[in-house]
Amino acid sequence: MGVFRMHWMIANLKQMMKMHKKNQRDVPKGHLAVYVGETQKKRFVVPLSYLDQPLFQDLLRRSEEEYGFYHPMGGLTIPCHEETFVYLSAQLHVL
Repeated sequence: MGVFRMHWMIANLKQMMKMHKKNQRDVPKGHLAVYVGETQKKRFVVPLSYLDQPLFQDLLRRSEEEYGFYHPMGGLTIPCHEETFVYLSAQLHVL
């Protein structure tokens, strides 16, 4: 995947964030709410700095493949197990 496509994905993510700003009032500036889980979705608030990390970018690619621009929870939905996301978030927090 090229740099252009990643910039395009991030731009679309920012646009989606603006559209759902009403539902994100409890999200601190510089953060993003995401929904994670295979069946039951759990909401996580992550820093925007994750967008620069290859591990998180891989999750964004999976999200795009699974949902396109339709996210059933009204926000960015990431199709992975909650435990996996917690583990990856811990890895990103250390970086």
